Amino acid sequence: MSDSVDVTAWLREFARLIAEHKEELTALDSAIGDADHGTNMDRGMTAVVKALDENEIGGGTPSALLKQTGMKLVSTVGGASGPLYGTAFLRMAAATGDAAELDGPTFAKALRAGLEGVVTRGKAVAGDKTMFDALSPAVDAFDAAVAGGQSLPDALRAAVTAAEEGRDATIPLVARKGRASYLGERSAGHQDPGATSVTLLLTAAATAAGA
Repeated sequence: MSDSVDVTAWLREFARLIAEHKEELTALDSAIGDADHGTNMDRGMTAVVKALDENEIGGGTPSALLKQTGMKLVSTVGGASGPLYGTAFLRMAAATGDAAELDGPTFAKALRAGLEGVVTRGKAVAGDKTMFDALSPAVDAFDAAVAGGQSLPDALRAAVTAAEEGRDATIPLVARKGRASYLGERSAGHQDPGATSVTLLLTAAATAAGA
């Protein structure tokens, strides 16, 4: 596990973290959103794990599993999160092609493609107070670490650190996208739930890679 991310382990760990932080995510979303981010993400990832357990998805290449996961999330996660996370996984699947494992360069391509999918779907930019604010710096940090010859676990640790910093930086921001934007200045002072869950996604990847 030192030189690749096992996709099944990544998904199971992400589901575990989402379940563990479900109430936190919902509390964050209750302040500036629909109060359903934790519930929605937990429902989606529970469905993914169930599909893995029942061999409904899995097997084949990482690309196939990422694609199946994206489709499952689109069909089971409500709100804006379903299309955003679903698109991210579908774009990652396309970027990995027929690769047998997600090593550093391949995972870099996947993460960049996932980020681009989120941008295409959500039209977010830096400072909008969305998941982009955690995901974008994380992808940049990962790319830089891989380009610098760092191991996959080290690169993922760098990505997680950048995601955590991006997540925390959403607190003072005034939301410019989604339901939170309706609150105007009242959205400031609250951590973005999407930036929080995407940090869990990267943390799970680091665990799956042995970081």
